[in-house]
Amino acid sequence: MDALDDAQRRAVLQLREITNGSDDEVAVSVLSSVDWDVQRAAELIFGTSSTSAAPLPSSSRSHAVQTFDIDDSRQGEPDLPVRQRQPSSYLSLARPLWPFIAFPLHVLSSLFRFIFGVLHIPIPQLRFSSLNFYRPLRPRPSSRGGPDRWLRELEEETGAISIGRSKLPRGTTSSLLMDPGQSSLTSRSYVTNGPFDDGRKYLPDFTICSYEDMLRTCQREAKISCVILVSEEHDDVAEFKRSTLTDPAFVKTLYENDIIVWGGDVRDQEAWSASEKLQATTYPFVAFLALQPRRNPSSSSSRNASPPSLTVLSRHQGKSVPSSGPTSAQTLVDHLERQLLPRVTPFLGRIIAAQRERERDRHLREEQDRAFQNTAKRDKERIEAKMAEERAQLEAKRMAEEEARLASQRRAREAEIARQKESDRMAWRRWTRRAIVNTPPGDAGQGSLRIAIRLPSGGRIVQSFAQSASLTSLYALVDAHFIPPQFTAADDPFALPEQSSTGEMALEDHILNQAEEYWGFRVASAYPRMEIPWKRGVKLSEIDQLKGGGQVVVELIDGRRRAAEREQIEYAEEDDGYHTEDSE
Repeated sequence: MDALDDAQRRAVLQLREITNGSDDEVAVSVLSSVDWDVQRAAELIFGTSSTSAAPLPSSSRSHAVQTFDIDDSRQGEPDLPVRQRQPSSYLSLARPLWPFIAFPLHVLSSLFRFIFGVLHIPIPQLRFSSLNFYRPLRPRPSSRGGPDRWLRELEEETGAISIGRSKLPRGTTSSLLMDPGQSSLTSRSYVTNGPFDDGRKYLPDFTICSYEDMLRTCQREAKISCVILVSEEHDDVAEFKRSTLTDPAFVKTLYENDIIVWGGDVRDQEAWSASEKLQATTYPFVAFLALQPRRNPSSSSSRNASPPSLTVLSRHQGKSVPSSGPTSAQTLVDHLERQLLPRVTPFLGRIIAAQRERERDRHLREEQDRAFQNTAKRDKERIEAKMAEERAQLEAKRMAEEEARLASQRRAREAEIARQKESDRMAWRRWTRRAIVNTPPGDAGQGSLRIAIRLPSGGRIVQSFAQSASLTSLYALVDAHFIPPQFTAADDPFALPEQSSTGEMALEDHILNQAEEYWGFRVASAYPRMEIPWKRGVKLSEIDQLKGGGQVVVELIDGRRRAAEREQIEYAEEDDGYHTEDSE
């Protein structure tokens, strides 16, 4: 730029505005080839012969242009100069008529291409199929299906099949069905074994994804990428498709060196964006990209510290014929094998080795972290198990204490109920002693019955009953002897709160439905032993065993309840005139 005069600088600036910020070196080279005519340079860049081109401001761009480092210093072959057409004055005068002449030819060309594509027959070279007299100022990108549709159209046009699709009959997934940046081929031996011997033509294994995804894959996997851009409006594209893209040596070289291939037609949005970023001016266009060290004027230490950047290694554009053409298969294969691969492969190998080393370190760290996490998990589980065991023990202890407390409360309540019941029972027993036992009936002296009673404690008493005495009086006498000595007869109650009548009738009403439970003992004749159960209103003289007197035995029903009372009762034995073992 320093060697240019003011007019040339203005031309460069004007061309950069038209091309939305192209590279200065490219702008200078294009302007110098057309004698610094900005209009002709714009027509050359955009592939159009229109007479006017309105400058487009940089603010009208729909997306930012991605720039790359360009490394053409060791390419070896300079790019061929761009051929500049010199339109004649007659052609300029007849130019408005060409669209009407070219339209029927384009219709016939499309019809033939459709028929040949359905029949999978290579399309012959028809000059009218590539007429480009009617062109807009700039090709308008469209969304026609992207790389996927372009690849299908390419296969129909060339009669070839993508090497990724070729393995479908053998059960392998096509590259169209895979994730972006991945090829469907699983074994490189397929190409080395000679797949071209079957007489079929093959295309490179094009990656079906967006251009940005392809760049990310190239950068992530440290691989070389090959970008192929075509434009149907250029005459050299059809020959490039048939000669270069189906060349066995070219396809094999790309495939064996694991080069990511991406392509498209600039009429599509993705390919148009890629052509702007790669500054493609002529089609067909082939560019090779890969990671390379950054070119910084700083010291070597800082350069080694900076990460590598994605760099345009070489660009090839123009005719593919003859074999020495910039986009011919022989030129591209020679460039790959002699210059690009020997220069780029060692650096990419170091990147891949570093990536593998980082991957190993990452796996090692993951294993260490996993082992630490497993150990921490086991320790946590052991601690939680210990805590759960302690909680279970505490809960069991608490439950045992709670059960003991409830049992103690239950026993206390039962004891309290028993004491209350015994207190009530003692009150009735003392009232019985005052009201029944110590109050003899009026006819006690008339024909009394003499009955000897043997108590459970072994004591023996003899009592005389009147003929009219009831069985209740006998049971009341026995029950009165279970009163402890500390309760004197003088303190016996005269009446009870729950008493509803007087005398034996009140006692019989109280014990009517609980006779055996109330008395707590049984009375039976001594010999022969026969139980004399209590019945209401029964007289002693009516009982066969006691007619004329007799001897009875008292037996406790609940010995435990009466144990304490047996030790406290004192019995007064009276001599009834009979000699017994206890009286001797």
